Amino acid sequence: MPRAEPLEEGAELRGQIGEANSLREVVRETAKLWRRHHLSYDQTKHVVEDVRRTLRLAAPRERRRTVDRLDREEIERRIEAAYRRTSGYGLMVKTLFYTGARVSEFVNIRVTDLHLALNPPQVYIAYAKGGSDGYVPILPNLAQELRTHLAGRRTGYLFESNRHDRYTARAIQLIVKDTARRAGIEKTVTPHRLRASVATILLDAGMPLDQVQKFLHHKRIATTQIYAQTSTRGMGESYVKALGGRP
Repeated sequence: MPRAEPLEEGAELRGQIGEANSLREVVRETAKLWRRHHLSYDQTKHVVEDVRRTLRLAAPRERRRTVDRLDREEIERRIEAAYRRTSGYGLMVKTLFYTGARVSEFVNIRVTDLHLALNPPQVYIAYAKGGSDGYVPILPNLAQELRTHLAGRRTGYLFESNRHDRYTARAIQLIVKDTARRAGIEKTVTPHRLRASVATILLDAGMPLDQVQKFLHHKRIATTQIYAQTSTRGMGESYVKALGGRP
């Protein structure tokens, strides 16, 4: 299987970097000012609140407590669009979704992290946020695709560019965005939204919350409960399906 080249990162990335640099400069200048006046923790809280009032900054009326997701049909369309672009892109997007990996974890998966002979096959997710490394199961048909992709290769990263190096997280983000556009999905699609999607699909299918927590490598179950709240969106449909035809 030919390796896919990362998309051009372009002006969008430069704009985001510029914004991040600007915020870092604000943080540095604020830290200097607070240090000069020897502000305590409580005093800095008071300063922040006072500055917000002075600038008439108000919090959003509604803060999002759940995470948006793609439904199964949208996921399938995305994966199909990725395969139409190149088989390499298709397999990357499919693997990213079915492992539920963070993009920073995904780009670091090595061939030696695959345990495809197990039942079910598993992938070891290293470099996990908070040090919560561990194994995740994958479907047998995906395991077979990965064997074909590797063609006997036993070293290196699972997905490599033509330079035989791992992809950057930004390159994967651009691939995910591009394939969503090609699939005609108007939602903003990111690797994190794919992660949210597989989590809520698993919860909707009845996987216990503690198992989803382990699958996502969350250290705190409260983090996983955000996805559980999202999965209740399908509760009304399930309720009608279960009881709607009864007297």
